[in-house]
Amino acid sequence: MTSPPVRLAHGRPLRTGPASWLLRTRSVAVALILLAAAVLLVALGLRIGDIPMSVPEVFQAITGDGSNHFVVMELRLPRALTGVLVGAALALAGAITQAIARNPLASPDILGVTPGSSVAVVAAIVAAGSTAGGASGALASVGIPLIALLGGLAGALAVYLLAWRKGLDGYRLVLVGIGVSAVFTNVKYWLLTVGDVTDSSRAMVWISGSLNGRGWEHVVPVALALAVLVPSALVGTRSLGALRFGDDTVTGLGIRMNLARCLMILAAVLLAAVATAAAGPIAFVALAAPQIGLRLAGVAQPPLVVSALAGAVLTAAADLVARTLFSPAELPVGVVTAVLGAPYLIYLLIRVRRKGRS
Repeated sequence: MTSPPVRLAHGRPLRTGPASWLLRTRSVAVALILLAAAVLLVALGLRIGDIPMSVPEVFQAITGDGSNHFVVMELRLPRALTGVLVGAALALAGAITQAIARNPLASPDILGVTPGSSVAVVAAIVAAGSTAGGASGALASVGIPLIALLGGLAGALAVYLLAWRKGLDGYRLVLVGIGVSAVFTNVKYWLLTVGDVTDSSRAMVWISGSLNGRGWEHVVPVALALAVLVPSALVGTRSLGALRFGDDTVTGLGIRMNLARCLMILAAVLLAAVATAAAGPIAFVALAAPQIGLRLAGVAQPPLVVSALAGAVLTAAADLVARTLFSPAELPVGVVTAVLGAPYLIYLLIRVRRKGRS
């Protein structure tokens, strides 16, 4: 026996019986396919490098029986896992941001995380390079990841305080975030011009987004952040789904709107800050992955788990391209995602404009 259809505002019926089960089944199937693709890309990443390896050799290295144990366990595996986890964290942060802002063009950049991290890291590198101890002084004792994390949180706090007006509105959050990001971006470029050429070059590598040289010290923080924040975000899925409707509807559903928005934004900020601290600001993953997940799952708003897995696959694939396209030279993974994401951004802009006209 099927449930009666619920009539939506635009007149199309939405069935809440077997159709909802089919939607869930499709989402699970898509998630499993993306998970398998991520595992396959990680396996390919372990094989490819200056020392090519077969699958049995990789397996032996992981178990400690082969001669390439150090290459796989200390160089390739941490890099591959960092890419997968960072992509998942950025995509999840993007899915939350787009749901709250009700805008497919929203990303953690508008929350001030990426611009704040970039300014903090560039300032630290330039300041450390200008001191007597050089960059090895302050940065060796504090660490770029910690500086990036604190800078991202500070940038998000600035956006939050400026956007708060007896509550948090998604549209106002986007406008304030764009303005703050523009200010931070100009400060970043000014710091690059006043710094030493060598220090500015090091800073440019980081702000391009790179997985080169990533170790287990980068894997662990992102893994812990996902382990804590993914369940929290899934618990808040009901609130997140309701936030795409009007404020009156959300209040009528018994949801404390401002509290729900603040908690979900906090989760997005922490995810984006930790990911940016681990690998730098990898462009377009947080923007594109949620929309890819939405279309693959066939749902009304970006699904959290599917979006996270889509981000993991996107980042892992971009890293493989960055390593092999101009081998032995290596591109920052952020350059690859930017090249792939720019046409997608143009497509989204055209689509949103046409939708607005209709």
